Amino acid sequence: MKNKIVWKLSIYFITSLLVFAFIISGIFIYLFRINTIELHKNELEQRATKISKTLSSITSDSIRKNQGSGYGAYLKFLNDIAMSDVWIVDENLNIITAGNDQVSQYSFSDLPSNAEEIVKEVFSGKTEFSESFSNILDTPTLTVGTPIKDDSGNIFGVVLLHSPVNGIDLAISKGIVILVFSIGIALMIAILLSIGFSFTFTKPLKSLNLTAIKLTEGDYTVKTNVKQSDEIGTLAMNMDILAQRLNESSMESEKLEQLRRDFIANISHELRTPVTVIRGSLEALNDGIITKEAQVLEYYSQMLAESKHLQRLIGDLLDLSRLQNTDFQLEMTQISICEVLSDVIRSAKSLAKDKQIEFVVNNNFKDCALLGDYGRLRQMILIIVDNAIKFSPQNGHIYINVSQDKNLILSIRDEGRGINNDDLPYVFDRFYKTKSIENKNGTGLGLAIAKQIAIRHNATIKLVNEIGVGCEFVFIFHDDL
Repeated sequence: MKNKIVWKLSIYFITSLLVFAFIISGIFIYLFRINTIELHKNELEQRATKISKTLSSITSDSIRKNQGSGYGAYLKFLNDIAMSDVWIVDENLNIITAGNDQVSQYSFSDLPSNAEEIVKEVFSGKTEFSESFSNILDTPTLTVGTPIKDDSGNIFGVVLLHSPVNGIDLAISKGIVILVFSIGIALMIAILLSIGFSFTFTKPLKSLNLTAIKLTEGDYTVKTNVKQSDEIGTLAMNMDILAQRLNESSMESEKLEQLRRDFIANISHELRTPVTVIRGSLEALNDGIITKEAQVLEYYSQMLAESKHLQRLIGDLLDLSRLQNTDFQLEMTQISICEVLSDVIRSAKSLAKDKQIEFVVNNNFKDCALLGDYGRLRQMILIIVDNAIKFSPQNGHIYINVSQDKNLILSIRDEGRGINNDDLPYVFDRFYKTKSIENKNGTGLGLAIAKQIAIRHNATIKLVNEIGVGCEFVFIFHDDL
């Protein structure tokens, strides 16, 4: 009884089969009874027709005068020949004979019921039937009337055959016994099959239920393992997709939680260092520990540098927070990426002056039209160019290329030593910095900000890296902004 749906389905099947069996039994009994009466009617009609044809061969005068040895003998054994009650009547319902060896007069009440209607119809030239129920015999009866014609074809009498429909109840009883026996065997087989089919039907439902239970318990790696091309199969497929999505969401949630913890740890570390340095320097100055003018100036210079770093860190955090907020709207206008690029190069030349780095620009386009935020695109490109300057060797080159096929493509390549393969998956993460002398003053937020700006401009970033040769950032601006 644990699998209630199996028993419910079995009960539904069995109930349907029983109702079907009762309906079929009723129809069978009705049709069997009708068929039996029809067969008896045909047989009775054949007897009456033969009797009327025999009597029609005798002239009407001979019948009325009861003459002729053949006729008398025939009437004497008429009941035995017909195997039924026989009356021969004229148009006025006068009984000519009752089927014995003498002519007797019977009253009207001795005739079968509906005899008057039958005789009228027969005298119009038809063979007529009448069905009734005998209270004496307690059984259905049939009466058939056929015309008796003379040599001229005139009807002068009617043969009435009256007979009970013998054997109907017995035949029906035997039929019912056979029917019940057959239906009983069929029901037993059907019940066993319905139970088997019910278990087969509910097996995938049981698997779906177990899967749902595991999902509620937080196990999102579970699968239903149900493969069917029906509604249950569709439900199982959707549940597997749900489990997969929940698993991906769970992994993403864990990843975001880890990023949150890392973010808090990183920002705490990034803030702690400049704050500690500034506080230590102020305490030393305030307590009078440092009195020499050169040392005082050095401490002031150090506090100023840390303050700038702290200001840059807070600014980068605010920029990243704004860019990641979907409600933050950029100032989108029709601009030229070439103008943005020229502006960036003018600003970056002062940064590259100490290393004597040369910019090599390959741009054959005068008007690189683009819908975007001028300031944010300038910030994005300047972040990449600043990193390229930072990691380029002395007297190196930075190659900037603008091209266009289906989409506008901007690439920036340096001649540095490249990025370690272990660091590649994390270069766009917040606060992630490669361990190098060039990157000691960085906040670890630049590339994360550049990525967010690219996303907001429907651009994708490709990183082409080769150890010892250099690193190239490729921006692909898609038209469907």
